[in-house]
Amino acid sequence: MSDAILFAVEEGMARLTLNRPARLNAFNADLAHAWKEATAEATSRPDVKAILIDASGPAFCAGGDVIDMATTMGASGSEITALAEVINAGIRSLTESTVPVVAAAHGTTAGGGLGILLSSDYAVVGSRSKLGSLYANIGLTPDLSVSAQLARAVGQRRALQLVLQDRLLSAAEAVEWGLVAEAVAGEDAAAEAAPSCALVARRSRGSGSREQPTPTARRSGSCVRSRSVPSWSS
Repeated sequence: MSDAILFAVEEGMARLTLNRPARLNAFNADLAHAWKEATAEATSRPDVKAILIDASGPAFCAGGDVIDMATTMGASGSEITALAEVINAGIRSLTESTVPVVAAAHGTTAGGGLGILLSSDYAVVGSRSKLGSLYANIGLTPDLSVSAQLARAVGQRRALQLVLQDRLLSAAEAVEWGLVAEAVAGEDAAAEAAPSCALVARRSRGSGSREQPTPTARRSGSCVRSRSVPSWSS
């Protein structure tokens, strides 16, 4: 697996760390394929009972690396579409799985990074985090599941407001809107989220074979719609 994602499993918890800090963890081809591979492995391993997604560097994820795309891909757009489908495959691995997923975001989460965040069951952000669409800034429509998942999480009108205004929400506003579950003091959201995620993994260990995904086992924003998971509190 590429070092664009750091992947580790310990005591039932898989940790996926986006690792392109110099580019604010924006997706290029390397990160996209590493993402697809890591999510597939995490959701298929019988020893993984919970998944934590975080990121290295000053931001969680700035979406797609448009500079890299402009210099490495053709003008037709077909290569960008194919790359988006690789990332979408990783998102589907998470949303179609019965494994609880926690996202811990800090700094800026924008564009397709929102799709990564919304692929979780429970999202935690640092108190100084900023979250938004920013697609209009580069003349694009939302991708990477943002069109569907954002509206499910915050409602259609607020989703349109976020996309059309290119507004960046503060951490407190993101909680108020229902985009994330909680904001924690400081910026090290992963340090706060990891113990809760590990607790879920420990409680789930030894529970027998994993329930297989069904068409109704889908996530809506930061909430699980069709299955119960252990309490996040200790």
